[in-house]
Amino acid sequence: MAMIEFSADEKTLIIDKVQRYFIAELDQDIGKFEAEFLIDFFSEEVGAYFYNRGLNDAKAVLEAKLASISDDLYEIEKPTNFVR
Repeated sequence: MAMIEFSADEKTLIIDKVQRYFIAELDQDIGKFEAEFLIDFFSEEVGAYFYNRGLNDAKAVLEAKLASISDDLYEIEKPTNFVR
């Protein structure tokens, strides 16, 4: 799996969210460096689990859509003398 990289604007937004979380939930003020370090740690150590869950969710949606398309195609199929 390739490393997921965020733009500078995205990373700034994520860092801000982590800092606000620490203040609101843990009553701790952490700096930008510490927040970025945590983001990098979780990305490397836990990110693949979230990524794979997203892939599996997308796969389930696609499989359901393909099954629906298959059913729709079967419904419009014209009868012939050929046996399937």
